[in-house]
Amino acid sequence: MTTESKRPSHEVFHIEGEGKKAFWTKIGGAWSHDDGEGFTISLTCLPLNGRLVVRKPKKDDAR
Repeated sequence: MTTESKRPSHEVFHIEGEGKKAFWTKIGGAWSHDDGEGFTISLTCLPLNGRLVVRKPKKDDAR
């Protein structure tokens, strides 16, 4: 089974702004490597500003 066929272990977000006014946009997923030393990341877009955050999906995220 290839990495891309499994559900991502993490989600990738683009964040603009700070604090409570920050705007989060989900732009991709990340798959942890079997050795635990890194990730394969797939993005649907490439932001030119702001920052990227990689987080584990929330438990209550219904898919």
